[in-house]
Amino acid sequence: MHPMLNTAIKAARRGATLINRASFDLDRVSVTEKHFNDFVTEVDQAAETAIIEVLKTAYPDHAILAEESGASANLHDENDYVWIIDPLDGTTNFIHGFPQYCVSIALQHRGIITQAVVYDPTRNELFTASKGAGAFLNEKRIRVTRCDKIADALIGTGFPSRDLSGLDQYMEMFKVMTGKCQGLRRPGSAALDLAYVAMGRLDGFFEKGLAPWDVAAGSLLITEAGGIVGTFSGESDYLYKGDVLAGTPKVFGQMVNLLQPFAASATK
Repeated sequence: MHPMLNTAIKAARRGATLINRASFDLDRVSVTEKHFNDFVTEVDQAAETAIIEVLKTAYPDHAILAEESGASANLHDENDYVWIIDPLDGTTNFIHGFPQYCVSIALQHRGIITQAVVYDPTRNELFTASKGAGAFLNEKRIRVTRCDKIADALIGTGFPSRDLSGLDQYMEMFKVMTGKCQGLRRPGSAALDLAYVAMGRLDGFFEKGLAPWDVAAGSLLITEAGGIVGTFSGESDYLYKGDVLAGTPKVFGQMVNLLQPFAASATK
């Protein structure tokens, strides 16, 4: 196992320990609304601090891009290595005791995601990937499904909950996809949804308005598991674009055909 991946696993487990401990007494967790329907808890912040401490101890010169604390001061100093962190993806689920959330950590090296960890503390499921070395769930190799027809596909998605200005457009996408696939699911954690595509629980996924920390780790899991990730237009520059589509190779292509009219460039 790559030593940087090992460090990321250690960091994810450190953050998850705090999350698990807090999950047993949610009534005592302090919750703040950053924006409309966008919540942060003291657990998010504590887990992120713990994760960063592990990473910076091992690699003090690496830059950080994290959901709660933002970018480290050296992010734009031509730093080759950037850790992209979501300490608790699925915060709304967490504060309601709904067991669908995870820790997501990825390492970007010269613009390319090279290491990925998505850890589900409620099920003790550890998804990992190193570029060129495959994707794994609890050290067992995983692959995307063989699904080649969207009519047979179970598709994950996320709908707008913070910026409701895009809700009408999403309902149009929902209508299009519902009429073409076998079923749509909205569990509420994009990083975990992407991991599920990688290991075959979902055949595809799409969502608009995602942040890099929602996508970075899960995207490497999928590509290392034989799937494809891109924008709604099928392009590869999805990480900072916000609109993300993923799936098995053939399902991905069929989803692009359906969702391309809703691509960011097409709606301007």
